[in-house]
Amino acid sequence: MWFDDRKKSIMSNEMEKKYIMFHKPSGCVTAKSDEKHKTVMEYFDEELQEILHPVGRLDKDTEGLLLFTNDGKWNQQLMHPENHVEKTYFFWVLGELNEEKRKQLEQGVFLVGAKERTMPAILEIGEKAELQEIEHLFRGKKCSNVVKNPRNHVVMSGYLTIKEGKKHQVKRMLKAVGCYVVYLKRVSIGSLVLDDSLQLGEYRELKPEELELLK
Repeated sequence: MWFDDRKKSIMSNEMEKKYIMFHKPSGCVTAKSDEKHKTVMEYFDEELQEILHPVGRLDKDTEGLLLFTNDGKWNQQLMHPENHVEKTYFFWVLGELNEEKRKQLEQGVFLVGAKERTMPAILEIGEKAELQEIEHLFRGKKCSNVVKNPRNHVVMSGYLTIKEGKKHQVKRMLKAVGCYVVYLKRVSIGSLVLDDSLQLGEYRELKPEELELLK
């Protein structure tokens, strides 16, 4: 028994380090396994499923950039709260965004149940559209499955950059200024931007220069 454990330890130490960029679809949870829901691991080849671990997490209904690695030290360094790694999200919301709300978010807001403001964020306000115009982003779901009465709903887009990783933070921050998120996608971590050529559910190894961006 001890011999087998020692052999596994040696193999683990000698294992080639993997750093993977994944374009997460909505509808799957960020977990190694789950009894009820499809997980992000199911998109990987079997040999990678055994060794990779997600770096941080994305909500079930959130798409976008998610990293995976078998390098525990790198994982911890990248996700350590004290490092304040910036993460940028693209969103569509029900509700009005204006300069006053932008200032609130950039100065920090109080989330429900929190005693302190969030750290200052960066908000870039985008365009307006009707909810039906972005229905394709719901991946087969109808607008009526996203909101109860979709008729005449106007939505606004934008980018929010944060330095924290509280649970549902982007949704909660936008809710704090009266906006309800209907679509959310992480587009960058630090200076690393999601590869546009990766389709939903696809992945590839990070290039050396991309790894440098995360240092």
